[in-house]
Amino acid sequence: MPKAIWKNTVVAESDNTIVVEGNHYFPPDSIRWEYFKESEHHTVCPWKGTASYYNVEIDGQTARNAAWYYPAPKDAAKQIKDYVAFWGDIRVVSDRSETDERSSGRSLLDRLRGALS
Repeated sequence: MPKAIWKNTVVAESDNTIVVEGNHYFPPDSIRWEYFKESEHHTVCPWKGTASYYNVEIDGQTARNAAWYYPAPKDAAKQIKDYVAFWGDIRVVSDRSETDERSSGRSLLDRLRGALS
């Protein structure tokens, strides 16, 4: 099961991530919200839309803009609405190993193909 970990603390965990461009997007109900604080930072992706960010705070330390999500994604990315992805020092790993899991999981393209079948 993919987990997002920072400072030896699991901040998200789910078997239902969606992989987009190599990043696991975690469903909102898998996030440990007590570690997340809204950031004022935003970026724009041409096909996904405007991303909003969270700072992750553990034991008085902050990973700034370490998590992002799309509150109002474009149609092409509507499946990841409010799902949270991570970067920087936050590692996404599987229970099977402590290796990076960014390239594994069911891709958004695979899910779209299944929905169209």
